[in-house]
Amino acid sequence: MRIAAEELRTLGNTALLQQCKTAFFCSRDYPASIEYLTYVWALEQRYEQCCVLSGFHSRLEQAVFRYLLQGPQQPIIYALGRGIQQNVRMEYGPEIQANRLLFVSPFEAGVRHITDETAEIRNLLIADLADDFFIPYLKPGGNLDRLLGQPALKGKAIYTLDIPLNRRLMQRGAQPWRPLGVLGHQLPPQYRPRLR
Repeated sequence: MRIAAEELRTLGNTALLQQCKTAFFCSRDYPASIEYLTYVWALEQRYEQCCVLSGFHSRLEQAVFRYLLQGPQQPIIYALGRGIQQNVRMEYGPEIQANRLLFVSPFEAGVRHITDETAEIRNLLIADLADDFFIPYLKPGGNLDRLLGQPALKGKAIYTLDIPLNRRLMQRGAQPWRPLGVLGHQLPPQYRPRLR
């Protein structure tokens, strides 16, 4: 799915679309054991000021969004599965004014609710805009699993946590994410990625 930039509805700093963007997706039903390493990933994104693109829909995605907002220079692109409503400008005014947050939507403001169809269109938009992907967990047979088969992901790197639950995802070509170590500390042994 290709949506021309002029067809997108936007609120915020559209220059963020020119940055290298990592799409962040996580299935709604995920094991609690992935939370720690996902937060380490988010901490690294904030430290490196990498642009994160997501629909921030699942509970873990929302938690990461709230965390990323705390980084004063963190660039974020929030893709909506509905139109951009007026309250968004009021709620996120400081981040929008600081030019570090962009809301994008392929929908008119009259589309007020997220449906399965609008969520799928939003996810395809994210896949199209992203340069690479971080998916800490993917539920087999779910919406994200189907998204991986879309042409918009072809040739783009996908990173995931190196845990047994993601074996199927890695068999499909996802690469294990490795912490950069920029945080100056060692992960506890139970959270260190396995070496191959």
